[in-house]
Amino acid sequence: MQTIISVGILSAWLLMALLSPWFSDSGNQIHLSHLLQPPGGTVSLGYDDLGRPLFDRLMGGARISLLVAVGVTSLSMLLGTLLGMLAGYFCGWVDTLISRIIDIFLAFPGLLLAIALAGVLGAGISNLFIALIAVGWIGYARLTRAQVMSLRQRDHVQAAIALGSPTRIIFWRHLLPLIKGPLIVEATFGIAGMVIAEAGLSFLGLGIQAPDPSWGSMIRDGSRYLLVAPHFVIVPGIALSLVVFAVNHLGDRLRDQTEQSTWKSRQGNG
Repeated sequence: MQTIISVGILSAWLLMALLSPWFSDSGNQIHLSHLLQPPGGTVSLGYDDLGRPLFDRLMGGARISLLVAVGVTSLSMLLGTLLGMLAGYFCGWVDTLISRIIDIFLAFPGLLLAIALAGVLGAGISNLFIALIAVGWIGYARLTRAQVMSLRQRDHVQAAIALGSPTRIIFWRHLLPLIKGPLIVEATFGIAGMVIAEAGLSFLGLGIQAPDPSWGSMIRDGSRYLLVAPHFVIVPGIALSLVVFAVNHLGDRLRDQTEQSTWKSRQGNG
């Protein structure tokens, strides 16, 4: 049942992101007669402190969060997987260099480092991407390195090396198919983390800038009117919580299925 609910939430998130361009103009229209008007009657989700409809801005925030979460996670996984495969396969000085770089990034809390980078680079979605990718590739690199260091000793990989197969072929055909399962699971949790990170940076004013909507900036603006207009915070807060819950739940299920498949394959080989 929870899986069905999670799939429904993520489907709604995707649908909101796809339909958001039709609400972009109305989401920025100011209606002074509707300042902080709560939901009720013909008002779907209420209005914000400038009289803008929260439903329309929630749609725009869904597009931003989906774009940042999927885009940053994809690029982080691509970069981290490549560096991790290089470190785990070649070992030696390549592994030492990449491992030291990873250690340097791990010396700082991820979100604090992203805040610092976003503060230095400046606000905006492009700088937001750079800041989040800079801290997001670490987990994929560590996971890939550990997997590749174990897999490179297998017979089929050693046979490919002995036959003189190019390194890119070994990576693509012999290593990547065996590590894609753990990477997909890691990416699932990464999407939830990036949704929170984007909202957090936007809440601090280092992410998406006005007039573009973001769930984080909506929560920040609504926190000043929490006592007189709680819907201003509740609406984006519930949306953010539901999306993170759904992604994490599906990630847990995917991780359990991956572990069961791995256990069954080992039992079959045994």
